[in-house]
Amino acid sequence: MRIWVDCTASAHPIVLRPVIRCLEADGHEVRVTARDFGQTLGLLRRMDIVHTAVGAHGGATRAGKLRALVSRARAVRGWARRHGPFDLAIAHGSNDLPLAAASLGIPAVDMFDYEWATLQHSIGCRLATRVLTPDRIPPERLARYGAGPGKLRQFPGLKEEYYLDGFAPDPGVVEELGLDRERVLVTVRPPPEVSMYHLHGNPLFERALERLGRREDVQAVVIPRVPAQGEALVALGLPSLVVPEQAVDAQSLIALSDLVISAGGTMNREAVALGVPVFTTFGGRLGGVDEALLREGRLRELRDPDEVELVKRRAGSRPPTRDPRALVELMLEAAA
Repeated sequence: MRIWVDCTASAHPIVLRPVIRCLEADGHEVRVTARDFGQTLGLLRRMDIVHTAVGAHGGATRAGKLRALVSRARAVRGWARRHGPFDLAIAHGSNDLPLAAASLGIPAVDMFDYEWATLQHSIGCRLATRVLTPDRIPPERLARYGAGPGKLRQFPGLKEEYYLDGFAPDPGVVEELGLDRERVLVTVRPPPEVSMYHLHGNPLFERALERLGRREDVQAVVIPRVPAQGEALVALGLPSLVVPEQAVDAQSLIALSDLVISAGGTMNREAVALGVPVFTTFGGRLGGVDEALLREGRLRELRDPDEVELVKRRAGSRPPTRDPRALVELMLEAAA
């Protein structure tokens, strides 16, 4: 089959890389489009995934996002017409692909693991042929989007457990960033908002940065979502913060860290899947996946940064992972 994959955010190349590799290994032809946003293109290049850049992010405003959705959906539709026909289209949380695929009659898979992105899912779920989510999201939360029993497929565990299958951390990331392994290594992810103003509107995250950034026994690697975040973080002038200028091997960094503090979902769950202690500062409505992880004690909510113990972590066994081919099989059902 000829299969089209679309990546619109930094997490998507990581999530979809094993899917792409499995499909290619089975003889399918895979073509990839990507949006110029955050570290998406940099990560695709780092992973040697051949891709075509189409469109950019619309900014923080709803009007800007809507304009970008319309223009990019039109652009990727044109790309798909020129490079098609395709037998299947796959995306993780991209509305552009379901819109374009539906207009071209291409069966589409819409995969995601956070159910409260209401506008996004109201479009993507209704237009997709199959909706793929973790089974920790209650199905009744998805029915409102048009993801009923005939369309919804749920998989066990975390998506991170699938794409980290067979993963071995590369210690070279420590040298790449010039880190001192004698100090406590903390990986930090800022809030998901595009505007950096939100950093100063999140007092808990700001306090955590202040504490980490002034500790001489700590090195806190803060992975920005967009260049503006990186510039603002550097401008804080906190001596123990390390802000990479380009895409890094975040999974290796997390695996080698003593602690993770993140306002975003994917990095939190990567830490869980890798057995690294992790605190969340996410300020939005919790999804079913994080609700379950908090109940199980695998994820902790950061309430007071001063109470977090900053010590070197003892190496332990990693939790089991899952075969990504199970996801591929669910995706291929959409083209049957």
